[in-house]
Amino acid sequence: MEQVNSKREFYQHTIKQELSISGAGIHTGESVTIRLKPAEPNTGINFQRIDLPKKPVVKADVDYVIETNRSTTIEHNGARVSTIEHLMAALTGMQIDNVLIEIDGEEVPILDGSASPFIDALETAGIQKQQAKKIFYSIDQNITFVDEQKNVEMVALPYHSYRINTLIDFNSPVLGTQHASLQNITDFNSQIAPSRTFCFFHELEQLLANDLIKGGDINNAIVVVDKPVSDDQVKRIAKIFNKKEVKVNDEGILNNLQLRFPNEPARHKLLDMVGDLALVGYPFNAHIIANRPGHTSNIQFAKKIKENIKKNKFRQDIPKYDPNKPPVLDIQEIERTLPHRYPFLLIDKVIELSATHVVAIKNVTYNEPYFQGHFPGNCVMPGVLLAEALAQAGGFIAIPRNSEDKYDTYFLKIENCKFKQKVVPGDTLILKMELLHPMRRGICEMQGTIFIGDKLVTEAVLVAQIVKRPKPAL
Repeated sequence: MEQVNSKREFYQHTIKQELSISGAGIHTGESVTIRLKPAEPNTGINFQRIDLPKKPVVKADVDYVIETNRSTTIEHNGARVSTIEHLMAALTGMQIDNVLIEIDGEEVPILDGSASPFIDALETAGIQKQQAKKIFYSIDQNITFVDEQKNVEMVALPYHSYRINTLIDFNSPVLGTQHASLQNITDFNSQIAPSRTFCFFHELEQLLANDLIKGGDINNAIVVVDKPVSDDQVKRIAKIFNKKEVKVNDEGILNNLQLRFPNEPARHKLLDMVGDLALVGYPFNAHIIANRPGHTSNIQFAKKIKENIKKNKFRQDIPKYDPNKPPVLDIQEIERTLPHRYPFLLIDKVIELSATHVVAIKNVTYNEPYFQGHFPGNCVMPGVLLAEALAQAGGFIAIPRNSEDKYDTYFLKIENCKFKQKVVPGDTLILKMELLHPMRRGICEMQGTIFIGDKLVTEAVLVAQIVKRPKPAL
């Protein structure tokens, strides 16, 4: 795993202002309103059922998918939300990372059956850049998924961007074999988002019998007629959908609905795939090739991609230490920022520094004073000092540099602290601290990790307070 295009920095985004959208769910038929609100960095996409007691929240994540029958449904903590794929695809197309979606019903509105109404609303609300980096994960080997019964084949290939090619083949004389492609995510809004959902005429009565498509409309879904139908069947469908006149055009599409693209069904399958793969939960780059995709296969494929990313995620986060390169801050500059001194100064040099992250180096030697009394004869660096070293590294983000004022840092909290292996003389510690949220009132929350080479030694979330030191009285 490696970060793509490391010379360019990518940032997370949310929406500038709240927006609301109302409509009927295609399967429940119930009127529902969703309200999208800006969200903090690193929070992702979350749905909140405001119509339920305690207003439970479910994260848009493949781990919470419970159903893929005709649409994608997630559920957690009693919050169940269905038909999320078009909205998720729109958020991906707009490259929005963090948003809270309040919803007063179970199903996201179907609107015109495409992602375009969501795109239009998001463009009106505006996009807000956030001061948090967006990390794209890249795969280093092919990830494949095959369902022989459904004749489904999918593969994710290593690639420097996000690209998808799809093929659909329903053995239909009307649809035939169709291809669709997305060369770059920036093309999604114009080339893929307008594509509407579709079904076959012979499926309609079955769907209705299963208590589905209560909110369906022959104007928000392409209905393909690829088998002979009687006048009575057409009249029955017209009555169900409350239409005076329903007929089949020469192209085999119900009600003379004009296709937006010659291959609109294939493009919509690609749209669904973008929405379903957004549930991986990590931005990633790959070239996806999918033959006969569907919600069930998409979700199973997404789980494989997420598993691969989680398995290799830490490798991408390991800073690279080249001792031949001059440091960003040497020991003299470190002493001008940190209030610590021997024997409690635990940073030797800083090799990376930005407004939101720092990477520092600590060389552990046999001459450390704490080795005299901590496991004599079996030198092991105390875990509390590893946490302290991380805190000192984080000071370079929190403490203003080149200031006449002096500052002290005080621990407020340490969470999820884990020690993966012992640290002994001769080890070179690579300490990385990343700001999780913008500092407020001198409070900073950081994610800390320590590596020895490519091995993770320690990780923790540290919360500290930065306090200006009083100036001595004259």
